[in-house]
Amino acid sequence: MRKLLRMLPIMALAFSSSALFAADLQKGLAAFDVGDYETALAECLPLADEGNVEAQFCVGRLYANGFGVPMDDEQALKYYGLAAAGGHAEAQFNLGVMHANGWGVEMNDVPAAGFYRLAAEQGFAPAQAALGFSYKHGAGVEKDVVAAYTWFDIAAQRGDLTAAQERDDLAESMSEEEVMAGQRSALQWLESYEGSAMHAGRLE
Repeated sequence: MRKLLRMLPIMALAFSSSALFAADLQKGLAAFDVGDYETALAECLPLADEGNVEAQFCVGRLYANGFGVPMDDEQALKYYGLAAAGGHAEAQFNLGVMHANGWGVEMNDVPAAGFYRLAAEQGFAPAQAALGFSYKHGAGVEKDVVAAYTWFDIAAQRGDLTAAQERDDLAESMSEEEVMAGQRSALQWLESYEGSAMHAGRLE
């Protein structure tokens, strides 16, 4: 398995096609969780090809890690890409990781940072931390310690302990004004995100 470098009986007349669709998806995702990758592929692949985002992400993970299938970066990129286009934050993050490491594509930090940003803006903490690294090192974006601090702080406040350490380490080399600017930016982002999440009924 790759580690990321830079997580009732069916009554035909009573159930709608959407219910059957959901049941098949849940069966596939449950199979993935217990390591039954053959069943996961069998259930998720048809749904992925029909456009289901969660199924696309599942199939992407199977190919990216060689779970139940030969590892295939091209297929992983395909299905992660489909899921990412459908707004799946973790798929967007994983695409960033693949671009950053040159898995199936030429190594390129510019698209990597772009995918991290898409996932970060959706509240995916690992992507927020990764975007902080991008700004800290100028990888795919212009180096910006305030932006780096901002994204590390956001990720830290959402439970990422590594990001918290990175934020604190970075602060030691920043001016007080820079730290305060990063804190303000992080607070503004968090207030906006939490407000949007509450309005949508999905506050964590």
